[in-house]
Amino acid sequence: MSKSSIAFSERYPAKLVVPIVDALALAFAGVVAYWMRFGTDELHERYTLAIAIMVLLVILLNIMQGAYTRWRITRISTLLGKLLLVWMVVAILAASIIYFAHAADRYSRLWVGFTLLISFAISGGVRILAQFLLRQARRRGLARRPVFMIGPGDQLIRVARGMRSSPAEGYSIAGVARLSNNVDAAALQGLSQRISRSGAREVWICVPLEMGNVVRSILFSLRNLTAEIRFIPDFQDMRLLNHQMSEVAGRLAIDLSVTPIDGMARIIKRFEDLVLGFIFFAISLPICIVIAVLLKMQSPGPVLFKQYRMGVNGKHFKVYKFRSMEIHDEESGQVTQATRGDPRITPFGAFLRRTSLDELPQFYNVLQGRMSIVGPRPHALVHNDYYKELVESYMKRHKVKPGITGWAQVNGFRGATETVEKMEKRVEHDLWYIDNWSIWLDLRIIALTIIKGFRGPNAY
Repeated sequence: MSKSSIAFSERYPAKLVVPIVDALALAFAGVVAYWMRFGTDELHERYTLAIAIMVLLVILLNIMQGAYTRWRITRISTLLGKLLLVWMVVAILAASIIYFAHAADRYSRLWVGFTLLISFAISGGVRILAQFLLRQARRRGLARRPVFMIGPGDQLIRVARGMRSSPAEGYSIAGVARLSNNVDAAALQGLSQRISRSGAREVWICVPLEMGNVVRSILFSLRNLTAEIRFIPDFQDMRLLNHQMSEVAGRLAIDLSVTPIDGMARIIKRFEDLVLGFIFFAISLPICIVIAVLLKMQSPGPVLFKQYRMGVNGKHFKVYKFRSMEIHDEESGQVTQATRGDPRITPFGAFLRRTSLDELPQFYNVLQGRMSIVGPRPHALVHNDYYKELVESYMKRHKVKPGITGWAQVNGFRGATETVEKMEKRVEHDLWYIDNWSIWLDLRIIALTIIKGFRGPNAY
């Protein structure tokens, strides 16, 4: 292992270097944008002040959402998503300040736009390049952090497998101390010396929750070490959602089931829904009018099918779809899923269902704020009551707004769920989406829906 590579990564961590990169990117972009707009690189003092304010806002917003930390284990798509969010907020704040201060005649909006666009490209490019170079170096055994692991043998094996399957994160095993379920002072004797001799930079305490009382004893035995110490509990048999550490009521908490779409992420997703929802709603409006006329001509009854579904955090809302079935009665508390060749479905309704055109009215639900363009598909209330007892973590899919399309749908899990196994797969994909949400993932799902999502073997 190269000592120079370790020294560099330890001496110049991302949380110190990247804010400087962002500040320099904004300063350089401001000068370039000024030259593009006014033909000179000698900035007026009010534009210098504007750059300073934007630098301050960018760094503060990045710090607030933790964009300068955890680079070793953060995906580049997540880093770019956070970066885009910060730059969009700064753009909105800059436009608002110029508008409310009546400073449009003193500041060029074109300059503001070019400055933010160029600086975003530079900062994003540096992040991509830095992550690529670091990951390549770690795969070659450079810039790695040696780790000493403590815990029962079976859990150490699972953690080690996870470490080896993610070489780009840059960890290596410096030593292990296997513990039995009954840990006494003798088992911990000499542990501190072993860790010191191993040269480990971090110590991972890997014990199941039922052995949590041992952590205090281990910490006491390691009290004289300067290595970083982490507690990695075993949640192997638990289906977690956005699990991370947080502070509540002045206490440290392990989040076991918390939505990642909160705070600024919630704002950006709502902004995405409003912008794209309005565009899709406007584009689909003429199609909706034609469909409504044809429905009235071919089948008696209302144009729209309305039904209560469960939304975010368990709140009920009325979902809208084009009616695709003949008018019929269901037994109280029962909703029969459509099947292939279902006699209740009209010929035109079958076409609407195959092409997903029956879902177009749900863009109105999106503009209402009750649905999102991308998210877990909302199920009938009676289906929720049925499956929540059969599928583990089923109700966790209601931690976010339901969507018109979703990760499960573009991966083939749409239409009827005749078996519990099919519903388990759909829920598994829904929870993966919630746990890995980003604006880039939403755009990818929308693109896949447009490309292949309007037709499918399970749509009938």
